[in-house]
Amino acid sequence: MEQRVNDLELRVLLSGPHDRGNAILSINPGAGGTESQDWAQMLLRMYVRWCDSRGFKTQVLDLQPGEEAGIKGAVVSVVGPYAYGYFKAEVGVHRLVRISPYDASHRRHTSFASVAVLPEVEEVEVVINEKDLKIETFRASGHGGQHVNVTDSAVRITHLPTGTVVSCQNERSQHKNKALAMKVLRSRLYEHFREKQEQEMQALAGEKKEIAWGSQIRSYILAPYQLVKDHRTGVETGNVEAVLGGAIDPFVNAYLFQPARRLSP
Repeated sequence: MEQRVNDLELRVLLSGPHDRGNAILSINPGAGGTESQDWAQMLLRMYVRWCDSRGFKTQVLDLQPGEEAGIKGAVVSVVGPYAYGYFKAEVGVHRLVRISPYDASHRRHTSFASVAVLPEVEEVEVVINEKDLKIETFRASGHGGQHVNVTDSAVRITHLPTGTVVSCQNERSQHKNKALAMKVLRSRLYEHFREKQEQEMQALAGEKKEIAWGSQIRSYILAPYQLVKDHRTGVETGNVEAVLGGAIDPFVNAYLFQPARRLSP
């Protein structure tokens, strides 16, 4: 009952224009090669399990495997009520500290991965001219050559005026991959033009836009002790295994409740 009440309160707070809709999640490793790529894959698994627990449906639109382990990047469609509103709490840089399983000397390593989220927008919100698109097909990649199409079914679309590039290789059908890639492109262009408009308005007002890409929002420490701490809210837990298994509700809820707490007497 308490969880249901919290969910209802959060949905009152999630009143943004796209908060009720679906989301497109993007995960990318930072510098560090295999270590960061493995951390990016751990985050992907954590979010997929969290989505399962909330009843969200996930579909991997693009997955770039690492050479040795992990992933070089992933784009995931998340379908469910308030998916975008909830996932906004996860945007930023996530830091992992652990004894590396890839280091023969068993030294402690720090890895970083970034999480971005876009709202899934309708066609009417972003008008795309076909003449502005460069569409390429290529053969899908995979680990060790397994489960890879022998035809050029993967699709890469470049929006020439902005230089925005998206790709999709999840489906075996080229037409399906193109449709999914267009969905991601539409969302990225919407965000691109929204940010450009914000920058122009802030420039007119003489304000400098805060750059938050490098901001570290949460640390996951596995050694020498175990702790997950959100640096924005102060919420922390020693149950790292549960968090990496998808139990991130306390962090998400605390972040989303912040505006209401600042307004309360």
